[in-house]
Amino acid sequence: MTRVPILMYHSVTDTPNDDTRPLAVRPGDFAEQLDCLKDEGFTPVTFAGLVASLDKTGPPLPEKPVVITFDDGYADFHREALPLLDKRGFPATVFLTSGWVEDAGADAAGRPLDTMLTWAQAAEAASAGIEFGGHSHSHPQLDQLPDGELREELRRNKALMEDRLGLPVTTMAYPFGYSSARVRREVRRAGYTAACAVNNDLADDGDDILALPRLTVAKGTTIAMFRRAVQDRGIPLIYFRERLLTKGYAVVRRTRYGVRRVRGRV
Repeated sequence: MTRVPILMYHSVTDTPNDDTRPLAVRPGDFAEQLDCLKDEGFTPVTFAGLVASLDKTGPPLPEKPVVITFDDGYADFHREALPLLDKRGFPATVFLTSGWVEDAGADAAGRPLDTMLTWAQAAEAASAGIEFGGHSHSHPQLDQLPDGELREELRRNKALMEDRLGLPVTTMAYPFGYSSARVRREVRRAGYTAACAVNNDLADDGDDILALPRLTVAKGTTIAMFRRAVQDRGIPLIYFRERLLTKGYAVVRRTRYGVRRVRGRV
């Protein structure tokens, strides 16, 4: 398989708040990145489209595929990102936290970091060809949850999205990028066929389909970094540092969960 860049965005805005600022991308920068993809000959596909190609249930990948994803479901996706994607005919995937939806009502859960999509906005985006995947119900650290709570987070998220959008939800992304073998087993049992982690690398056919890596695109991602990463000309050094930290923290998290189990807290 061609190594595929799966890009991870969050907020796209010129006016981020303190919570979203580190991962927010300015609309002008986002437009420049989309134009870079077009100029370099990339063809965007949804995450579900990539997965279908990998498992041979869908058409083969284009020569230079790329996947554009957004986590959480901020309202600025509808206001800023969607028009820029639509103008270029680019599909994308939004991994939605169902308990954070602006009009979640009795289903509200967790603490949204900014103004979020409404269900109507999500449905409008879906009708425009945007794929919606799961991102848990309340955005917890899934690998630290007891089994029952973990199952509830995954299945409630999927069921709410399928009910509200009227579409199957078969893919997801882990909040904070954290997962474990136990989490991935529950993800598959909940009915998801594939999932995204972070890991800041390009995806290839040797990766776990339930933990495909993505490249973080954030405030500090320059167009030079962006171009180098998607062209697979070496991952920028900032990503190497983040990958090392991620691997080290995974050991800490497994140990923490093990200690909590021994103490009877999970």
